[in-house]
Amino acid sequence: YGLQRTDLDAFAVQSHLRAAKAQKLGKFQAEIVPVGSVKQDDGIRAGTTLDVLSKLRPVFSKQGVTTAGNSSQTTDGAAAVLLMTREEATKRQLPILGVWRSFAVKGVPPRIMGIGPAVAIPAALQQVNLTTQDIDVYEINEAFASQATWCIKELQLDPTKVNPNGGAIALGHPLGCTGARQIATLLYELHRSKQRYGVISMCIGTGMGAAAVLEVEPQSSL
Repeated sequence: YGLQRTDLDAFAVQSHLRAAKAQKLGKFQAEIVPVGSVKQDDGIRAGTTLDVLSKLRPVFSKQGVTTAGNSSQTTDGAAAVLLMTREEATKRQLPILGVWRSFAVKGVPPRIMGIGPAVAIPAALQQVNLTTQDIDVYEINEAFASQATWCIKELQLDPTKVNPNGGAIALGHPLGCTGARQIATLLYELHRSKQRYGVISMCIGTGMGAAAVLEVEPQSSL
């Protein structure tokens, strides 16, 4: 796939720096429920550098480009999303943060499961007649810098729109939690930036990719 180790390490550094900046600015506070004394993610490494990451050994082969530093970290976490009809939300007088517009799952060869977002995102966009240029913010899971960077390049996405507050390399990738966590991070970011459309996407270990298109609710009381 022509991936370069320096590019992957640079992507990892960017993830940590973006997450560290977002955390310092308090951007994650509204989406986090404290558990005891734990009030924020503790895996963000604000001081990481290309020099630090360049010293780590490849994990899959001696000639490989994937390391512990440019992969998602081992992290515990939980997330929840409340989904209901507009009628039900109105009846319960609940603020509507966003609208679920489309969802797609696409299969890829299991040995290259990481490319899942590159095929799932176009399928989800097609359902609502949108293009990649119509999307304001993307939350794409950073299982590995290798698959995340490849998907971004394959879809020709604007890198500044992808994981603007860092991704799984900095925040972690608890299986079963990531999708809901991405939704929370995405919707709050869209509201802050007063933008309209967002996409979440991730690869799935057995050879699939999943993606969803969300739209913010302008009249939300958030």
